[in-house]
Amino acid sequence: MLVVKALHIAFVVSWFAGLFYLPRLFVNHAMVDDAATRERLALMEYKLYRFMTPLGILAVLLGFWLWFGFGNRFASAGWLHVKTTLVLFLIAYHLYCGKLMRDLAAGRSTRSHVWFRVFNEVPVLVLFAVVFLAVVRPF
Repeated sequence: MLVVKALHIAFVVSWFAGLFYLPRLFVNHAMVDDAATRERLALMEYKLYRFMTPLGILAVLLGFWLWFGFGNRFASAGWLHVKTTLVLFLIAYHLYCGKLMRDLAAGRSTRSHVWFRVFNEVPVLVLFAVVFLAVVRPF
């Protein structure tokens, strides 16, 4: 089970690297005017999104493996249910990033670079909450 836990942590870290960097690319994309730079950023966004999606899937699957692998020990743990809800939110955030990426690539985005800067901070806040819940287990 320790191997599963180690892999889970590695995939979570890798997925979060993408969740931190992709919206930062969106900030840059929203700020540029020339077509060549927009195309380059769109390609970078697409490649990153395509790379980070399997990492997120593996992180989530391994997390559920850990949850079910420990049996009923955590069945009534409130912290785990809140953490799982936050993970579901991260999945929605990830999918929404895909929509934003497609909108930016097609020139349909109406969001400003300031909006993307704020949007970029969301996974940081969720990460702090998830780590706090997993380590402290407050309830």
